[in-house]
Amino acid sequence: MSNAIEVAAEAVSLAARVTRAVQQDLITAETLEKKDKSPVTVADYAAQAVVSSVLARAFPDVPLVGEEDAADLRDPANEALCAQVVAQVRKVLGDAVSVDDVLSWIDRGDHDGRSGASHWTLDPIDGTKGFLRGEQYAIALGRIDGGKVVLGALGCPNMTAADGSLGIVLTAERGKGVFQNGVLLPRQGAGRDFATASLCESVESGHSNHDHSALIKARLGVGGEPVRIDSQAKYAAVARGDAQIYLRLPTRPGYQEKIWDHAAGMICVEENGGTVTDVDGKPLDFGQGRTLAGNRGVIATSGVDHASVVAATRAVLANG
Repeated sequence: MSNAIEVAAEAVSLAARVTRAVQQDLITAETLEKKDKSPVTVADYAAQAVVSSVLARAFPDVPLVGEEDAADLRDPANEALCAQVVAQVRKVLGDAVSVDDVLSWIDRGDHDGRSGASHWTLDPIDGTKGFLRGEQYAIALGRIDGGKVVLGALGCPNMTAADGSLGIVLTAERGKGVFQNGVLLPRQGAGRDFATASLCESVESGHSNHDHSALIKARLGVGGEPVRIDSQAKYAAVARGDAQIYLRLPTRPGYQEKIWDHAAGMICVEENGGTVTDVDGKPLDFGQGRTLAGNRGVIATSGVDHASVVAATRAVLANG
């Protein structure tokens, strides 16, 4: 599987180049003022095409569960959008790439995730608003075998690396620890006091319930300043020790988390000594298809007592 982790890192790194190029080429003061989301649409499609192309070359028989499909790009009304996507992909993969190549790579992400065989899952850009603001977003690629995440590559182009440079790729393979830009991270120790711990949660309140988070924090006596960043970069923060708790609390009944929103981040936290469950303390089940249908919300911790966080969360949620 070591070759697979190298391929995953390459795919995510190339996708990061695409997303940076889109930010440079397409995000302007005017698009921000108009709240134009077209740049992130281009980046989503282009990043999925690039990652899919790398995976198809290395593992042609391993399917992909992706967030996007190319149906809209095939619509003649979206010819200009399609041309932008193809142009961005060619910047990374070369001018020989055809429109059909790009569309077919994107459409490789149509697997339903229900097979027990190995498959990849990809979120080409997690953190839409962070991407548009030039803040945190993530490219998240995981591999699932028999319903279990066995490796992940998590690219965070706007997180700072150990040497002060911008951009990290965390890679984790079951039983082998977590690497940041190819360097093994120190394993996070257990037994940290909640008074010195920091809680990491979503910037967007629609992704988690901030009022409940505040009550959980008070119940536990969490004393560190909250870390609010977009996307699976939160998992990276917990894996690196920048924060010790990440809560993604249910925001509406019946909502099912998507597997691509958690696979890569989860294994990075777990492989550095942390724990990831749902809000009821159950392991995340990646064998239910494209969603975590058997789970409710997510709690990730590193260095603090996970069971205490689950208990506090259940108590707060039970009180509405």
